[in-house]
Amino acid sequence: MDEGANGVGLGPVDRARIGDLPLVPPLVPPRDGGWSRRGRIGLAIGLLAAAILRLALLPAVGLRADTDQFVGWVHALATGLPLGEAYRLDLSFPPVMVYVFWALAHLVPAFGTAADAGDLAARIAIKIPAAVADLGLALGVAYLLRERPRWAIGAALAVAFVPLTWYVSAWWGQFESIYVLLGLLAAILVLADHPVPAAAALGLAVMTKPQALPFLVPFAAYALGRYGWRRAAVFGVVTGAVAAATWLPFLADGGPSRYLDNLGHYQDKVFGVLSLRAWNTWWLVQEPATGGNFLADTGRLLGPVTPRMLGYALAGLGELAVFLAVLRRPTRDGLLLGLAASVLVAFCLLTTMHERYSYGAVIFMAAVTSERVRAATWAVLAGVATANVVAAIPPANVPGSLIPLGGVVGIAGSVVILSVGAALIAELRRRETASVSDPRTAGGGP
Repeated sequence: MDEGANGVGLGPVDRARIGDLPLVPPLVPPRDGGWSRRGRIGLAIGLLAAAILRLALLPAVGLRADTDQFVGWVHALATGLPLGEAYRLDLSFPPVMVYVFWALAHLVPAFGTAADAGDLAARIAIKIPAAVADLGLALGVAYLLRERPRWAIGAALAVAFVPLTWYVSAWWGQFESIYVLLGLLAAILVLADHPVPAAAALGLAVMTKPQALPFLVPFAAYALGRYGWRRAAVFGVVTGAVAAATWLPFLADGGPSRYLDNLGHYQDKVFGVLSLRAWNTWWLVQEPATGGNFLADTGRLLGPVTPRMLGYALAGLGELAVFLAVLRRPTRDGLLLGLAASVLVAFCLLTTMHERYSYGAVIFMAAVTSERVRAATWAVLAGVATANVVAAIPPANVPGSLIPLGGVVGIAGSVVILSVGAALIAELRRRETASVSDPRTAGGGP
């Protein structure tokens, strides 16, 4: 018996069938031609313009409630609070973001005196890591589409300029781009057949923000389908070990338990609602029922069942569908579409979702926009995700919201995002069926 990539034995009939197939399946899309000098210059100029846009927005006040809290944490670390005792603050982030805050505390003198985001230098500094990560996302998307230069340049610049990215980072001051960049890096590495560094990057991603946890589903399926049980187990061990190692400086002061207490406070008391302005399944329940108010997600629906519990169950079924589809066809597009679908499953079906938590799906889907239908679907998702964020957190000094959050607009936005999520899972299932019916399409490489 011969051993395949998955550790599955191949019999004589299987070998005979494989002998009729091409030795190297078409794993990558056809080239549009090499990267021209004009294309490289155009991408560089576009990214420079994107960087200038972000520089212009960094001084903006954004949402002071959030940036005040972030600057306050950094100020505490800059004025004597040891790194190991950081979770005595009401931190809602795992360790990687704490390291970012600690670095800012020791690199930017303004945090020694600035206790809130009213200080211009502190406000700019707190936004810089995410704004820089935005450009990393654009470069990562270009790299994944490098075999199709025109698509690569277009997708990279779309990511750099879509308002969702610069509005969340350079204007608002949130950190979505950092954990998504680590997830994108993990995808790039594993698709280049570097599973151990990919697992390390994935471990860092999930220790940056809890919203990276859905990434684990498609990565686990890809590793298992591509490498088999043994190497997939190594992948999982490395991911877990890196994640655990980030907690080492905080163990002596009970950092993990303090973090869970903080997280429970935010989850159960501060944000314990059906939808925190996220256009998803629960918005379709909450908005018509309350006309713009929030509903707790812990009220009983049937016996002990609460909306939160129902959300976990529904999301679990959705993630299982993603896992099985990626497992049965562990290819480049399968992984990237699986990542986008996994993020949307969590966003659409879990309670307590914030408006910006669809962010990762927009980025991962951009990396597979090498055909018109996918590009159009991406544009719809990116547009509605942007509208959701702007409607929920409108620009300062603008009376009212530029885009209505509730009413017909919010319901339509929810339906669109749900439809895109369903379409992604259907696409994964279609690819899975195609790979079973035609083995020549079942390539497992990047």
